[in-house]
Amino acid sequence: MPAEGARHERTWMAYPSAGYSLGDTAEEHHEARATWAAVAHAVARFEPVTVAVDPNEVEVARTYLSADIDIVEAPLNDAWMRDIGPTFVLSEGGRLGGVDWVFNGWGGQDWARWDKDSKIGALVVDASGAELIDSPIVNEGGGIQVDGLGTVLVTETVQLDPGRNPTLSKADIEAELARTIGATKVIWLPRGLTRDADTYGTRGHVDIVAAIASPGVVLVHDQRNPEHPDYAVSKTIVEIFENSTDARGEKWTIVKVPAPEVLRDAEGYVDYSYINHYVVNDGVIACSFDDPADDEAVALLSAAYPGRTVVTVDARPLFARGGGIHCITQNQPLVQPK
Repeated sequence: MPAEGARHERTWMAYPSAGYSLGDTAEEHHEARATWAAVAHAVARFEPVTVAVDPNEVEVARTYLSADIDIVEAPLNDAWMRDIGPTFVLSEGGRLGGVDWVFNGWGGQDWARWDKDSKIGALVVDASGAELIDSPIVNEGGGIQVDGLGTVLVTETVQLDPGRNPTLSKADIEAELARTIGATKVIWLPRGLTRDADTYGTRGHVDIVAAIASPGVVLVHDQRNPEHPDYAVSKTIVEIFENSTDARGEKWTIVKVPAPEVLRDAEGYVDYSYINHYVVNDGVIACSFDDPADDEAVALLSAAYPGRTVVTVDARPLFARGGGIHCITQNQPLVQPK
Protein backbone atom coordinates (compact mmCIF):
# COMPACT_ATOMS: atom_id res chain seq x y z
CA MET A 1 0.00 0.00 0.00
CA PRO A 2 1.64 3.25 -1.12
CA ALA A 3 1.84 6.23 1.18
CA GLU A 4 -1.01 8.67 0.70
CA GLY A 5 1.51 11.26 -0.45
CA ALA A 6 2.51 9.16 -3.46
CA ARG A 7 1.05 10.39 -6.74
CA HIS A 8 -2.64 9.69 -7.29
CA GLU A 9 -4.48 8.70 -10.45
CA ARG A 10 -7.68 10.04 -8.88
CA THR A 11 -9.74 10.38 -5.71
CA TRP A 12 -12.90 8.40 -5.08
CA MET A 13 -15.77 9.72 -2.98
CA ALA A 14 -19.40 8.82 -2.27
CA TYR A 15 -22.29 11.26 -2.01
CA PRO A 16 -24.83 11.46 0.83
CA SER A 17 -28.09 9.63 0.19
CA ALA A 18 -31.17 9.08 2.31
CA GLY A 19 -29.95 8.08 5.75
CA TYR A 20 -27.93 9.20 8.72
CA SER A 21 -25.38 11.45 6.97
CA LEU A 22 -27.91 13.23 4.79
CA GLY A 23 -30.08 14.05 7.78
CA ASP A 24 -33.79 14.59 8.24
CA THR A 25 -34.52 18.21 7.35
CA ALA A 26 -34.05 20.25 4.19
CA GLU A 27 -31.44 22.32 6.01
CA GLU A 28 -29.51 19.21 7.02
CA HIS A 29 -29.74 17.85 3.46
CA HIS A 30 -28.25 21.05 2.06
CA GLU A 31 -25.48 21.15 4.67
CA ALA A 32 -24.41 17.57 3.93
CA ARG A 33 -24.54 17.92 0.16
CA ALA A 34 -22.72 21.26 0.21
CA THR A 35 -19.97 20.01 2.53
CA TRP A 36 -19.27 16.83 0.54
CA ALA A 37 -19.23 18.97 -2.61
CA ALA A 38 -16.82 21.47 -1.03
CA VAL A 39 -14.36 18.67 -0.32
CA ALA A 40 -14.77 17.26 -3.84
CA HIS A 41 -14.09 20.66 -5.39
CA ALA A 42 -11.06 21.23 -3.13
CA VAL A 43 -9.60 17.90 -4.23
CA ALA A 44 -10.44 18.57 -7.88
CA ARG A 45 -8.07 21.54 -7.82
CA PHE A 46 -5.26 18.97 -7.71
CA GLU A 47 -6.45 15.72 -9.29
CA PRO A 48 -9.45 14.00 -10.93
CA VAL A 49 -12.39 13.11 -8.67
CA THR A 50 -15.00 10.40 -9.17
CA VAL A 51 -18.05 10.37 -6.90
CA ALA A 52 -20.32 7.37 -6.42
CA VAL A 53 -23.89 8.65 -6.25
CA ASP A 54 -27.05 6.73 -5.43
CA PRO A 55 -29.39 6.65 -8.47
CA ASN A 56 -32.01 8.53 -6.47
CA GLU A 57 -29.56 11.36 -5.78
CA VAL A 58 -27.93 11.87 -9.19
CA GLU A 59 -30.12 14.75 -10.28
CA VAL A 60 -29.69 16.76 -7.09
CA ALA A 61 -25.99 15.82 -6.80
CA ARG A 62 -25.29 17.40 -10.17
CA THR A 63 -26.65 20.72 -8.88
CA TYR A 64 -23.94 20.70 -6.20
CA LEU A 65 -21.06 19.04 -8.09
CA SER A 66 -19.35 20.87 -10.94
CA ALA A 67 -19.13 19.37 -14.41
CA ASP A 68 -15.50 18.36 -13.93
CA ILE A 69 -16.46 15.90 -11.18
CA ASP A 70 -17.16 12.45 -12.62
CA ILE A 71 -20.22 10.59 -11.32
CA VAL A 72 -20.67 6.83 -11.13
CA GLU A 73 -24.13 5.60 -10.18
CA ALA A 74 -24.17 3.06 -7.35
CA PRO A 75 -26.73 2.16 -4.66
CA LEU A 76 -25.53 3.56 -1.32
CA ASN A 77 -26.43 3.44 2.36
CA ASP A 78 -24.02 6.18 3.41
CA ALA A 79 -21.15 8.30 2.13
CA TRP A 80 -17.88 7.33 3.88
CA MET A 81 -15.78 6.19 0.92
CA ARG A 82 -12.61 5.72 3.00
CA ASP A 83 -14.40 2.95 4.86
CA ILE A 84 -16.73 1.38 2.31
CA GLY A 85 -14.34 1.64 -0.63
CA PRO A 86 -11.30 -0.51 -1.42
CA THR A 87 -7.76 0.03 -0.24
CA PHE A 88 -5.56 0.35 -3.33
CA VAL A 89 -2.18 -1.36 -3.53
CA LEU A 90 0.58 -1.73 -6.10
CA SER A 91 2.50 -4.92 -6.90
CA GLU A 92 6.27 -4.90 -7.25
CA GLY A 93 5.66 -5.16 -10.99
CA GLY A 94 3.49 -2.06 -10.93
CA ARG A 95 0.05 -3.67 -11.22
CA LEU A 96 -2.85 -1.94 -9.46
CA GLY A 97 -4.82 -3.94 -6.93
CA GLY A 98 -7.79 -3.13 -4.74
CA VAL A 99 -8.31 -4.82 -1.38
CA ASP A 100 -12.01 -5.38 -0.73
CA TRP A 101 -12.34 -5.65 3.04
CA VAL A 102 -15.52 -6.96 4.65
CA PHE A 103 -17.63 -3.96 5.68
CA ASN A 104 -20.29 -4.50 8.34
CA GLY A 105 -21.30 -1.03 9.48
CA TRP A 106 -18.33 -0.32 11.77
CA GLY A 107 -18.76 -3.46 13.80
CA GLY A 108 -22.46 -4.07 13.23
CA GLN A 109 -23.71 -0.87 14.83
CA ASP A 110 -27.46 -0.98 15.37
CA TRP A 111 -28.04 2.37 13.65
CA ALA A 112 -26.01 1.48 10.53
CA ARG A 113 -27.15 -0.14 7.29
CA TRP A 114 -24.64 -1.73 4.96
CA ASP A 115 -26.42 -4.02 2.49
CA LYS A 116 -25.46 -1.60 -0.32
CA ASP A 117 -22.23 -0.13 1.08
CA SER A 118 -20.73 -3.60 1.51
CA LYS A 119 -20.71 -3.93 -2.29
CA ILE A 120 -18.99 -0.60 -3.02
CA GLY A 121 -15.45 -1.89 -2.58
CA ALA A 122 -15.77 -4.42 -5.38
CA LEU A 123 -17.64 -1.92 -7.56
CA VAL A 124 -14.88 0.69 -7.27
CA VAL A 125 -12.18 -1.93 -7.89
CA ASP A 126 -13.95 -2.95 -11.09
CA ALA A 127 -14.49 0.66 -12.21
CA SER A 128 -10.83 1.49 -11.58
CA GLY A 129 -9.55 -1.45 -13.59
CA ALA A 130 -7.65 -2.80 -10.59
CA GLU A 131 -7.14 -6.45 -9.73
CA LEU A 132 -9.56 -7.56 -6.99
CA ILE A 133 -7.99 -8.78 -3.74
CA ASP A 134 -10.60 -10.25 -1.40
CA SER A 135 -10.00 -10.15 2.34
CA PRO A 136 -11.96 -12.10 4.96
CA ILE A 137 -11.36 -9.59 7.76
CA VAL A 138 -13.65 -6.74 8.70
CA ASN A 139 -11.68 -3.54 8.24
CA GLU A 140 -12.10 -0.01 6.98
CA GLY A 141 -9.70 2.37 5.28
CA GLY A 142 -9.95 4.70 8.27
CA GLY A 143 -8.59 1.92 10.43
CA ILE A 144 -5.14 1.87 8.80
CA GLN A 145 -2.40 4.44 8.18
CA VAL A 146 0.77 3.54 6.28
CA ASP A 147 4.14 4.97 5.26
CA GLY A 148 4.48 3.04 2.00
CA LEU A 149 7.53 1.23 3.36
CA GLY A 150 5.76 -1.48 5.33
CA THR A 151 4.68 0.36 8.47
CA VAL A 152 0.98 0.36 9.35
CA LEU A 153 -0.76 2.00 12.30
CA VAL A 154 -3.90 0.36 13.70
CA THR A 155 -6.00 0.46 16.86
CA GLU A 156 -6.91 -2.48 19.06
CA THR A 157 -10.50 -1.26 19.46
CA VAL A 158 -11.10 -1.53 15.71
CA GLN A 159 -9.05 -4.48 14.51
CA LEU A 160 -9.86 -6.65 17.55
CA ASP A 161 -13.44 -5.36 17.94
CA PRO A 162 -15.79 -8.23 18.92
CA GLY A 163 -18.24 -6.79 16.39
CA ARG A 164 -15.66 -6.99 13.63
CA ASN A 165 -13.16 -9.81 14.11
CA PRO A 166 -14.18 -11.65 17.29
CA THR A 167 -12.09 -14.78 16.71
CA LEU A 168 -8.89 -13.15 15.45
CA SER A 169 -5.70 -12.39 17.37
CA LYS A 170 -3.14 -9.67 16.78
CA ALA A 171 -1.02 -12.24 14.94
CA ASP A 172 -3.96 -13.09 12.66
CA ILE A 173 -4.54 -9.42 11.82
CA GLU A 174 -0.84 -8.83 11.21
CA ALA A 175 -0.65 -11.80 8.85
CA GLU A 176 -3.61 -10.56 6.83
CA LEU A 177 -2.22 -7.00 6.66
CA ALA A 178 1.07 -8.48 5.44
CA ARG A 179 -0.72 -10.47 2.74
CA THR A 180 -2.99 -7.68 1.52
CA ILE A 181 -1.11 -4.40 1.93
CA GLY A 182 2.48 -5.57 2.42
CA ALA A 183 2.75 -4.56 6.08
CA THR A 184 5.97 -5.67 7.75
CA LYS A 185 5.61 -3.64 10.95
CA VAL A 186 2.27 -3.12 12.72
CA ILE A 187 2.09 -0.51 15.45
CA TRP A 188 -0.85 -1.13 17.75
CA LEU A 189 -2.44 1.88 19.38
CA PRO A 190 -4.88 1.01 22.17
CA ARG A 191 -7.76 3.19 21.02
CA GLY A 192 -8.91 6.27 19.13
CA LEU A 193 -10.55 9.44 20.38
CA THR A 194 -13.26 9.39 23.03
CA ARG A 195 -16.16 10.74 20.95
CA ASP A 196 -15.31 8.22 18.21
CA ALA A 197 -16.10 5.45 20.72
CA ASP A 198 -19.61 6.80 21.29
CA THR A 199 -22.78 5.56 19.61
CA TYR A 200 -22.22 7.08 16.19
CA GLY A 201 -18.46 6.63 16.06
CA THR A 202 -16.22 4.00 14.50
CA ARG A 203 -14.98 2.60 17.82
CA GLY A 204 -11.59 4.18 17.34
CA HIS A 205 -10.27 4.76 13.82
CA VAL A 206 -6.57 5.57 13.69
CA ASP A 207 -6.94 8.25 10.99
CA ILE A 208 -8.22 10.75 13.54
CA VAL A 209 -5.35 10.30 16.03
CA ALA A 210 -2.16 9.67 14.04
CA ALA A 211 -0.91 10.04 10.46
CA ILE A 212 2.47 9.31 8.90
CA ALA A 213 3.44 12.42 6.96
CA SER A 214 6.68 11.00 5.56
CA PRO A 215 9.02 8.13 6.48
CA GLY A 216 9.79 8.43 10.19
CA VAL A 217 7.56 11.47 10.76
CA VAL A 218 4.26 10.93 12.57
CA LEU A 219 1.62 13.57 13.25
CA VAL A 220 -0.25 12.99 16.52
CA HIS A 221 -3.47 14.55 17.81
CA ASP A 222 -2.44 16.68 20.80
CA GLN A 223 -5.26 17.44 23.21
CA ARG A 224 -3.63 20.01 25.47
CA ASN A 225 -6.54 20.63 27.82
CA PRO A 226 -6.63 18.20 30.78
CA GLU A 227 -10.38 18.77 31.09
CA HIS A 228 -10.92 16.78 27.87
CA PRO A 229 -10.80 12.96 28.12
CA ASP A 230 -8.58 12.85 25.02
CA TYR A 231 -5.81 14.51 27.04
CA ALA A 232 -4.94 11.06 28.38
CA VAL A 233 -5.40 9.45 24.97
CA SER A 234 -2.90 11.86 23.37
CA LYS A 235 -0.38 11.25 26.13
CA THR A 236 -0.58 7.47 25.70
CA ILE A 237 -0.22 7.61 21.92
CA VAL A 238 2.81 9.90 22.10
CA GLU A 239 4.45 7.51 24.56
CA ILE A 240 3.86 4.57 22.20
CA PHE A 241 5.62 6.37 19.37
CA GLU A 242 8.44 7.45 21.67
CA ASN A 243 9.07 3.79 22.43
CA SER A 244 8.66 2.27 18.97
CA THR A 245 10.32 2.30 15.56
CA ASP A 246 9.04 2.10 11.99
CA ALA A 247 9.50 -0.78 9.56
CA ARG A 248 13.07 0.36 8.88
CA GLY A 249 13.92 0.29 12.57
CA GLU A 250 14.11 4.09 12.69
CA LYS A 251 12.87 6.15 15.64
CA TRP A 252 9.94 8.48 15.06
CA THR A 253 10.01 12.23 14.78
CA ILE A 254 6.77 13.13 16.55
CA VAL A 255 4.89 16.27 15.51
CA LYS A 256 2.15 17.18 17.98
CA VAL A 257 -0.74 18.81 16.14
CA PRO A 258 -3.03 20.68 18.54
CA ALA A 259 -6.63 19.73 19.02
CA PRO A 260 -9.02 22.63 18.43
CA GLU A 261 -9.60 24.66 21.57
CA VAL A 262 -13.34 23.97 21.60
CA LEU A 263 -14.06 21.12 24.01
CA ARG A 264 -17.76 20.34 23.68
CA ASP A 265 -20.81 20.59 21.48
CA ALA A 266 -24.43 19.75 22.24
CA GLU A 267 -23.63 16.03 22.27
CA GLY A 268 -20.60 16.13 24.58
CA TYR A 269 -16.82 16.24 24.17
CA VAL A 270 -15.88 16.75 20.51
CA ASP A 271 -13.41 14.68 18.51
CA TYR A 272 -12.46 17.53 16.18
CA SER A 273 -9.04 16.71 14.76
CA TYR A 274 -6.66 18.16 12.19
CA ILE A 275 -5.09 14.69 11.81
CA ASN A 276 -8.06 13.74 9.62
CA HIS A 277 -6.66 15.55 6.58
CA TYR A 278 -6.22 14.19 3.07
CA VAL A 279 -2.99 14.38 1.06
CA VAL A 280 -3.49 14.93 -2.68
CA ASN A 281 -1.21 15.64 -5.64
CA ASP A 282 0.69 18.82 -4.69
CA GLY A 283 -1.80 19.64 -1.94
CA VAL A 284 -3.34 18.83 1.43
CA ILE A 285 -7.07 19.15 2.12
CA ALA A 286 -7.31 20.04 5.81
CA CYS A 287 -10.12 20.37 8.31
CA SER A 288 -10.94 23.76 9.77
CA PHE A 289 -13.26 24.45 12.68
CA ASP A 290 -13.39 28.27 12.94
CA ASP A 291 -11.11 27.75 15.93
CA PRO A 292 -8.08 29.62 17.28
CA ALA A 293 -5.97 26.49 16.63
CA ASP A 294 -6.75 26.44 12.88
CA ASP A 295 -3.78 28.65 11.95
CA GLU A 296 -1.25 26.63 13.97
CA ALA A 297 -2.55 23.41 12.43
CA VAL A 298 -2.21 24.80 8.90
CA ALA A 299 1.35 25.91 9.65
CA LEU A 300 2.27 22.47 11.01
CA LEU A 301 0.71 20.67 8.05
CA SER A 302 2.48 23.01 5.62
CA ALA A 303 5.79 22.20 7.30
CA ALA A 304 5.06 18.46 7.37
CA TYR A 305 4.20 18.40 3.65
CA PRO A 306 6.68 20.81 2.04
CA GLY A 307 5.85 21.87 -1.49
CA ARG A 308 2.14 21.17 -1.07
CA THR A 309 -0.60 23.78 -0.88
CA VAL A 310 -2.82 23.40 2.20
CA VAL A 311 -6.49 24.07 1.45
CA THR A 312 -9.00 24.09 4.32
CA VAL A 313 -12.67 23.11 4.37
CA ASP A 314 -14.99 23.67 7.33
CA ALA A 315 -15.29 20.12 8.64
CA ARG A 316 -17.78 20.70 11.44
CA PRO A 317 -20.73 19.34 9.41
CA LEU A 318 -18.69 16.19 8.72
CA PHE A 319 -17.72 15.66 12.35
CA ALA A 320 -21.34 16.21 13.39
CA ARG A 321 -22.12 13.19 11.22
CA GLY A 322 -19.28 11.05 12.56
CA GLY A 323 -16.17 11.69 10.47
CA GLY A 324 -13.89 14.11 8.68
CA ILE A 325 -12.28 14.88 5.34
CA HIS A 326 -10.07 11.79 5.28
CA CYS A 327 -13.13 9.64 6.02
CA ILE A 328 -14.96 10.65 2.83
CA THR A 329 -12.04 10.35 0.39
CA GLN A 330 -10.09 7.39 -1.00
CA ASN A 331 -6.93 7.67 -3.05
CA GLN A 332 -6.20 5.57 -6.14
CA PRO A 333 -2.43 5.57 -6.71
CA LEU A 334 -0.92 6.39 -10.07
CA VAL A 335 0.56 3.41 -11.86
CA GLN A 336 3.94 4.61 -13.03
CA PRO A 337 4.78 3.71 -16.65
CA LYS A 338 7.74 1.39 -17.06
